[in-house]
Amino acid sequence: MGKPDKNRGLTLVYTGDGKGKTTAALGLAVRAAGRGKRVLIIQFIKSPERTYGEKIIFDKIGIEIYQKGTGFTWLKTPEEHREALKTAWAFTKEKVTSGAYDVVILDELNNALAISTFPIEDVLPLQEVLELIESRPHGMHMVITGRSARQQIIDRADLVTEMKPVKHYYEEGIPAVLGIEF
Repeated sequence: MGKPDKNRGLTLVYTGDGKGKTTAALGLAVRAAGRGKRVLIIQFIKSPERTYGEKIIFDKIGIEIYQKGTGFTWLKTPEEHREALKTAWAFTKEKVTSGAYDVVILDELNNALAISTFPIEDVLPLQEVLELIESRPHGMHMVITGRSARQQIIDRADLVTEMKPVKHYYEEGIPAVLGIEF
């Protein structure tokens, strides 16, 4: 048995029903950028029509971040979501295979892959996602966030963290908070 290739690039998955998956990935992005790593964040559900705190600061400090979604699945038609996912996936494949990044964060990709209210396999094929994870450039770290991570993605990951809710202010009727959720 040879030495492990510590420079191969790791696959990290943040999943579960608790809060903090995107927050953890964004913190990792800041840390990586602080160490001179080239970071790319692609958000699969968030829409460019809304303003997010992470987008504001990352634009200022030079971390590439793109919102490619259309928002919550109940706010737009299935066809609008399907088109957004198709565009996001093509964009993702192009960016990842370019070799221009050290860290790529695919935020809420798990959520997108878990959509069951309309068909997505033809616009965001799981097999292509798995192939991209396996064939990405050597040394590139990939972070995949979102609830309901597919077992096939978990199996390919080097680290899987499941966020579990214990207590949440939503239960008290406090909605999404500026600077905390967006």
